[in-house]
Amino acid sequence: MIATRTLRRARILIVGCGDVGLRCAALLRSHARVFALTSQPERAAALREAGTVPVVGNLDMRASLARLAGLAPVVLHLAPPEKSGDDDLRTRRLIAALGARSRSAARPPGTRKGPSIVPQRTERSWRMPRGRLRLVYASTTGVYGDCEGARIDETRPVRPANARAKRRVAAERLLRRATARGALTATMARIPGIYAADRLPLARLAKGTPALVERDDVYTNHIHADDLAAILVKLATHGRAGRVIHASDDSELKMGAWFDRVADTFGVARVPRVSRAEAERALDPMLLSFMRESRRLANDRLKRELRVRLRYLLVDDFLRTIPPRP
Repeated sequence: MIATRTLRRARILIVGCGDVGLRCAALLRSHARVFALTSQPERAAALREAGTVPVVGNLDMRASLARLAGLAPVVLHLAPPEKSGDDDLRTRRLIAALGARSRSAARPPGTRKGPSIVPQRTERSWRMPRGRLRLVYASTTGVYGDCEGARIDETRPVRPANARAKRRVAAERLLRRATARGALTATMARIPGIYAADRLPLARLAKGTPALVERDDVYTNHIHADDLAAILVKLATHGRAGRVIHASDDSELKMGAWFDRVADTFGVARVPRVSRAEAERALDPMLLSFMRESRRLANDRLKRELRVRLRYLLVDDFLRTIPPRP
């Protein structure tokens, strides 16, 4: 007769538990005990309802992150950087907090001082990597800057063209250095435009904000939010140290073509097209920044190394699930 073994549930911490984080939690909660860092105490009830254990802390306040040390052996870092500067101080604070040596880090969940974390019943553990703390970082494909429509893989040198992308590059470098010195094992997912049923450019279509004419238009890249969550969860168990993965589907669309497909699906008017010169004069600088970068992402590593099978290989696969408009 085989002796019964008591095994703790695997523990995973989600930092930045917004839409994609909640989708990750939905995939994880039957296998692991999911903690969710939030800077908004009023979100605690919603996070509990989603099957997570809320932990109140603010990446802008290092002292508030003390309870993160030793809390979970795997972290999904989905929080954005600050809105200014070229550095990512939030990631710096998170790395410091996760690596802090304290007596509380050695205590199992449920024995810490402060807000209680109620132990759940034990069950056969979900298989998680052993050894160093593992961190999955949600970066952006904006780190490449403008590639003039070229098809690129993860070996392409980064050339961030705006402060948002520079902060992401700074975060990646911080995590690589932390990996090199043995503080943790980090994997980076570079993410393009995220879409879902409630994340489509319908407001832009309603406003009639112009897109570029074909000759001036830029290639964009896409991933459905559910597929992105599946990729991030897979990286938590199978990501290689210091490795970058393009979390992108197989679509090769220019921005205007994407808008046209959504417009046709919902039976609304397509947006007008303008030249680049006209766009530079009329459109918001933030919007223009996305219209200045063109690239096509190769996702061979995603398929070969992670063996992820996307639910929506193309954006058209998703749009076909939308019921016809009356």
